Amino acid sequence: MLQEELVGLGIETFKIALVLALPSLLVGMFLGLAVSIFQATTQINEATLSFIPKVIGIIIVIVLTMPWMMNEMQDFTIRMFNMIPTFMQ
Repeated sequence: MLQEELVGLGIETFKIALVLALPSLLVGMFLGLAVSIFQATTQINEATLSFIPKVIGIIIVIVLTMPWMMNEMQDFTIRMFNMIPTFMQ
């Protein structure tokens, strides 16, 4: 029983990490794709050109989703602290 709970806890940890990272990763991916298409059409081959839009876009997404991320992490942490007594047996 304890092993099943620990495996479930590990899976839940990976799921919450994926869900929290997904908005930033998607924005970075789509901005990188847009900048690559722009560079291909204008034939500008500057490597640092894609860096600034990605950083700005990811910062904006993090700022906009921070309340939601904090609520998710707080709920997860409270669940983990509530589960501590079950693992101490």
